[in-house]
Amino acid sequence: MDNDSFNKPSSDLIGDILKEYTKTGGMDNLKGAGKPISEEYFSGDIFQHFQKIAKDAGFKPHWLKLQHEIKDELAEIARKFAVCEKEGLQFRVTKVNEKIMEYNKACPPPLQKGTVRLETIDNASSRW
Repeated sequence: MDNDSFNKPSSDLIGDILKEYTKTGGMDNLKGAGKPISEEYFSGDIFQHFQKIAKDAGFKPHWLKLQHEIKDELAEIARKFAVCEKEGLQFRVTKVNEKIMEYNKACPPPLQKGTVRLETIDNASSRW
């Protein structure tokens, strides 16, 4: 049997992209280039380090964006409910509950919240 059939060339897509980016000068002026890496990056949990780096870079997790959307939507529904503009509000509450379910699937367990009802929208709006 031919040994070359076992050693077929493989493609490293990310490696190729990085090599091309380096050739075009994309790695020349990176923030922190030439500085030593902090010792804290070598200790502890990799996921925690990722979260810290992502937070420092301004990244917001999807569930946090959903939390802000839900809060704003609930405040708007509560405002309309208070002035008796009730047309279409039940549909909007249903849509918010769908977002809450999505939020609960993505957020840390201690931050999960229950669905809301139109009758208790004011109270739910203050909780979010």
